[in-house]
Amino acid sequence: MAHDPLCAVAHGEERPEGEERTLVAVFASPVAEFLLKYGADLGYRTLLLEPDPGRALPEMLGVKALTAPDEQFDGTADVVVTDHHRDEVGEVLRDVLARPVRWVGIMGSPRHRGPHVKALADLGVQAAEIARVHRPIGLDIGSRTPPEIAVATLAGLIADRNGRSGGSF
Repeated sequence: MAHDPLCAVAHGEERPEGEERTLVAVFASPVAEFLLKYGADLGYRTLLLEPDPGRALPEMLGVKALTAPDEQFDGTADVVVTDHHRDEVGEVLRDVLARPVRWVGIMGSPRHRGPHVKALADLGVQAAEIARVHRPIGLDIGSRTPPEIAVATLAGLIADRNGRSGGSF
């Protein structure tokens, strides 16, 4: 029988080939906690970006907490903003967009315009850069709880990274 590398990966016998992946959860939140936990299980190198050091909870799974984007925000990084109500969302997104990250998204309802749009425009960020921020994010599975939101978000990131729509098959 011929060796099927995809089957071997699915059975846990081999590691998948491909580039390193980085998952950055922005803002310490319940959703961020599940994103980081599940992201690590999926093979991501996980980081927490929390500009307020007083909010970076030590129980956030032992993940390194950064207060500003650094060289780790590279072409392997998928950045998920987990709270669109924070006052510093514009500044944080501006700084993230200045880095060569692979993907940027912010949680929020598709029924409302994201507050990040005005915040970024007020900071002088160009429309083309603002358009790089995906919203809504994740697969539409009706998720409501932090773990469900994390699963939907990560499934969407995996689909995007693999060039898939994320729809049913």
